Amino acid sequence: MLVPIAWLKDYVEIGDLSLTHFEDRMVMSGSKTEAISEVCPGIKNIVIGKIVEIVRHPEADKLWVMQVDLGERVTQIVTGADNCFEGAYIPVAVHNSWISGGVKIKKSKLRGIDSDGMLCSLEELGFADNVIPKRFADGIYILDGPLPLGAPLQEAVPELSDQVVEFEITPNRPDCLSMLGIAREAAATFERPKLEIPRADVVEAGNINEIASVEILDSDLCPRYAAKVVRNVRIAPSPVWMQLRLMKAGVRPINNIVDITNYVMLEYGQPIHAFDFDTLGGGKIIVRRAHEGEKIVTLDSVERTLDHETLVIADATHPVGLAGIMGGENTEITDATKNILIEVASFDKTNIRRSSKVLGLRTEASARFEKGVAHCHVLPVVDRVVQLIQQLDAGDVISGVIDVYPKPLEAKEIVARPEWINAIIGTALSTEAIKGYLERLEISCAIEGGVLRCQVPAHRLDLEKEIDLVEEVARMYGFDVIDTTLPHDASTGGLNYNQSLVAAARSQLVADGYNETSTYSFVSPSQPDWLNLPEDAPERLQIRLINPLGEEYSVMRTTLAANQLEVLARNFNRRLPSARAFEIGYRFIAQTLPLQELPEERQTLVMGAYGQEESFFTMKGSVENLLEVYGIKDVEWRPVTTHTTYHPGRCAQVFQGETCLGTVGEVHPKVVEAFGFEGKAYLAELELAWLIEKADLDRKYNPLPKFPAMSRDLAVLVRDEVTNAQMLEILRKNGGKVLESVALFDVYKGKQIEAGHKSMAYALVYRASDRTLTDAEVSKVFDAQLAALVESVGAKLR
Repeated sequence: MLVPIAWLKDYVEIGDLSLTHFEDRMVMSGSKTEAISEVCPGIKNIVIGKIVEIVRHPEADKLWVMQVDLGERVTQIVTGADNCFEGAYIPVAVHNSWISGGVKIKKSKLRGIDSDGMLCSLEELGFADNVIPKRFADGIYILDGPLPLGAPLQEAVPELSDQVVEFEITPNRPDCLSMLGIAREAAATFERPKLEIPRADVVEAGNINEIASVEILDSDLCPRYAAKVVRNVRIAPSPVWMQLRLMKAGVRPINNIVDITNYVMLEYGQPIHAFDFDTLGGGKIIVRRAHEGEKIVTLDSVERTLDHETLVIADATHPVGLAGIMGGENTEITDATKNILIEVASFDKTNIRRSSKVLGLRTEASARFEKGVAHCHVLPVVDRVVQLIQQLDAGDVISGVIDVYPKPLEAKEIVARPEWINAIIGTALSTEAIKGYLERLEISCAIEGGVLRCQVPAHRLDLEKEIDLVEEVARMYGFDVIDTTLPHDASTGGLNYNQSLVAAARSQLVADGYNETSTYSFVSPSQPDWLNLPEDAPERLQIRLINPLGEEYSVMRTTLAANQLEVLARNFNRRLPSARAFEIGYRFIAQTLPLQELPEERQTLVMGAYGQEESFFTMKGSVENLLEVYGIKDVEWRPVTTHTTYHPGRCAQVFQGETCLGTVGEVHPKVVEAFGFEGKAYLAELELAWLIEKADLDRKYNPLPKFPAMSRDLAVLVRDEVTNAQMLEILRKNGGKVLESVALFDVYKGKQIEAGHKSMAYALVYRASDRTLTDAEVSKVFDAQLAALVESVGAKLR
């Protein structure tokens, strides 16, 4: 919100305050500022002049030689601007003056003719292109006369010696998107007198009810609508003072009628629209939902197709405007307009936000309605608009106003407890002091039975609960003067059991060389295709977003595997030779589509890796390290050949009992190719909820052994289909109490090995806790293990 200080002074007495002090106190009372700027930065020695003669340059068709009266002397200036005329009052940069941008102006010759300076455009005075009126865009700025000739420009036109403060308005304070809103904050902050809004008597004639009517068909979307008619409109430029105020506030002046509506909008924060009354069928305004597929051409000359949830302003036959967003081209005010109808209304902010987004049309009006506009401003704004129309002699006001307000809002009352307010803020304010702070903000209070009954002013839409009043008291008291105190509650925060286990997983994976990633939960609907999943895969039950950011982010993810592969592909394509990454996040599982109930949010851990050192077994080892941290034992690895995302011969699932904890494998070459990188990639998808449920963090420690161990190596030939898991199970089952450990240390296939077979070698360690084992004892156990292998899997001792 751009706030010119000179304009603000119309409503609140702050002339005695320095700009630095004003900014500091406004910030500390909750009105954060972004910047302070001069209106005409860097200009010097620019004075008022009057053009007394214009002749064409004898040597250049596009140049003019002008005689300019500067009061004490007449000087000659050459210019290329063609909007000048004799008698015009203009800003003149004389010899040794400075214009905006640090440019010094000196006497010069243009095509052989002396020029003692230059005439200034608004851009040369420091205004941005986007706020300069179009009639001055490529020419000299013409001032309203008469003005004292030779006088410094900023003294003759005080609006140009102004400063502008840019306030950052938070979404909960739409009332501050106005000059009056900032003035209220300033009055409360500096304890200045109550605001006085400029008022003047308006001469009216006729009767509006005889020529116009308003009907609200959808009062849930339009709770209040007021209309006023002005006849014999005289379209002309608005006065310089109004143009300058609009430009300083960031608005381009257009003409007197449009400028008045923008001026009052900035003043009150209430958007206003004016229709060409003669184009309204039957002089009737109907506020209704659009018919499905109904069309309208808006003021930007774009035809828009509407749905039934879009609120429109219509006449007796067709739409003439998008409510709260933009008017229609068919009722636009032009230079030929003679009669206008002024609209001041309240609209449902949720509907305006939705319609603006659906239509892809955001305007100054919609931005304000989206945040909320108070109903109480409607009639004061109507009065202010017609007052300015009469003041500028822009038209003849018709008597009466149509104000349709089916369900007037009741005043809000909040009960506040002084002791609770003090407890929250950390102060010891008296009830009277708290009452005083609130009343500075126009919140009337009555003390009853030790509590405050507070009447919320209608313009404060953000005040709903007692805690809201706590903030109001705190900022009026001063955040900077509240004493620092220690919290009364000595309790400390910490991680719960589940959070601790998730943190442990992160720590272990980082120790194993993995980097944590975080990806969007919104993904492309093509992910199941990229993962080569079958048509009946549950991952294809994707929940589509109603309002997606784009097609690539239009559904909720049902797997984290695709996200992880995208991360790996991105690193591969940036020429990283290897990468390890993991993510802990939620996937969203729907039971049926369309949704009958909320989807299940399943926490999942996915790990991914590629590089020369990576293999199925390195990924499996990382999973086993994680299982060890969680204390999950007695797991079984089962080969999987039907999972189409993975290589059919290099994939396994890990089970504890009949619970599948996850899947580990080499990614199928087709899937790797679909994600745009080459080589081999490996994934592990683990159900974190199951890992947490199966976790056993109790640790049992045994004393160091007193007796020595004995070791044997066992190498046998088995068929290719025999797995290490089968071998380990047989060896452990038949190892009795003395088998301490068993580990595979070699798998060999070669010329000496029969086709369809392989050699598997194991290191066996035996130990007894109460004695030293003998060779005979160990041999007996060893022979029993070998016999079991021969019987169970047809093993042959090498």
